[in-house]
Amino acid sequence: MQQALFGGGCFWCVEAVFLQLKGVEKVVSGYAGGHTENPDYEAVCSGQTHHAEVILVEFDEQQISYQQLLEVFFATHDPTTLNRQGNDIGTQYRSVIYYFDEEQQQQAQQMINALKAEGLDIVTELSPVPTFYEAEEYHQNFFAKNPSQGYCNFMIPPKLLKLRNKFQDLLKSE
Repeated sequence: MQQALFGGGCFWCVEAVFLQLKGVEKVVSGYAGGHTENPDYEAVCSGQTHHAEVILVEFDEQQISYQQLLEVFFATHDPTTLNRQGNDIGTQYRSVIYYFDEEQQQQAQQMINALKAEGLDIVTELSPVPTFYEAEEYHQNFFAKNPSQGYCNFMIPPKLLKLRNKFQDLLKSE
């Protein structure tokens, strides 16, 4: 199994997208990139810890590549808004890729460069993997557990529709 660590806004949204992908064995919501040990949701939301809401993805490279994960990541969030995704504003919602090795760093940088060459103003942070802190249990698999929650109903279905329309070949069988 390989790992990837992405932040693209609210982790509920990013988690819901990546759980749909074949080859993705596990997605864990959490916090990374800040300066406080063992942060909790309230502290991260205050902006004082400087952590990003992130997902740790465990995936089988025989079924899905890191490159494909990057393509999904960039297509299902807005990598052009600094510290913001839609109405969610704050450093915890920043677009960030934390890489585990030089190969991941190179692939991510190449994709960022390609998007910039297309004229997009990409603000996605690219940094080595920092300490990852797992979010509280109630955040794990949040959308599946709370499908009628207002925020989820508004934010997640458009991301899942975009995923289905653009990446049908990467989806798990129903």
